[in-house]
Amino acid sequence: MYPKQRGGGPRCGPYSRGCLHNFSLRIGLTALTILRDSLAGCAMRIRVMTSADIPAGMRLKELAGWNQTEADWQRFLDASKEGCFVAEIDGTVCGTAATISFEGRFAWVGMVLVDPAHRGHGIGTRLLHEAIAYLDAARITAIKLDATPAGKPIYERLGFQTEYEIERWVLRRPAAVHAAKPAPSAEQVIPPPLVERVIKSDREVFGANRSALLRSIHNDNPQLTDGLWNAGAVEAYSFGRRGSFADHLGPWVAVNEESARRMLEQFLSRSSREAVVVDCSMIRPFTKRLLQEFGFTHSRPLTRMYRGMNRFPGRPDLLCAILGPEFG
Repeated sequence: MYPKQRGGGPRCGPYSRGCLHNFSLRIGLTALTILRDSLAGCAMRIRVMTSADIPAGMRLKELAGWNQTEADWQRFLDASKEGCFVAEIDGTVCGTAATISFEGRFAWVGMVLVDPAHRGHGIGTRLLHEAIAYLDAARITAIKLDATPAGKPIYERLGFQTEYEIERWVLRRPAAVHAAKPAPSAEQVIPPPLVERVIKSDREVFGANRSALLRSIHNDNPQLTDGLWNAGAVEAYSFGRRGSFADHLGPWVAVNEESARRMLEQFLSRSSREAVVVDCSMIRPFTKRLLQEFGFTHSRPLTRMYRGMNRFPGRPDLLCAILGPEFG
């Protein structure tokens, strides 16, 4: 276990063979960024993130225009107490990076944020190296993330390669029409035993057990969890989160287009926000078509990437939309 506070230099301690290459990369990077920080008159360090840093994380995500809430930051900290990091300059948090491991099969890197006032000094890259070194030391054989077009070349230089493409789509509804919708009834909330069946099915689709994460999301927004059964088998399911400015649909999973349509219709009938966000997989062509039919418009592309051995890819052929770029 690593100390909670330390300087920005390489971490001391045992390294696996896979870490040695990364260690040398971090030495070169540290020298470069120390020079840049010195030129800028800054005293910068990286340390482990705590719950006390959530307001600072919220400030950075607001500057970036992202949809996450304090609950999303806490989910990272609950799942990865030693694997979330902040960069500080003169005692002020100016960057973040978070990790979460799923059964040791693979890990996710998300919430890589840098204050616009401090960009261009390699802070984001240093945070990424810190996150990767932490996961390498934990012997996680695959690391995944969802990259923006601007971030993709950086991740490629760090050894990540493309798995498949994702697109963010956004629906904006008139406030008057939206406000007139009745709240979901108690009968529309699926009972706990069926929620557990859905969560169990998700392990095959995602490639690893993320039950704690899905239960947390369901407990916060039970009316946005839905499922469709056929002869006792789970045919489709979806979860939803209330973000800072939009409801977020995902994961959204279905065996065919008709069941996917039913999940989308039911989610939109239960959602109580003017804006809805979906990060849909491009593997299934009908997903984009359905979103266009329901009035969604394209926002931005993303690329799912991985580093290492992608031995547990799950069932992307059943995936309509991911949980979100931060969680996978």
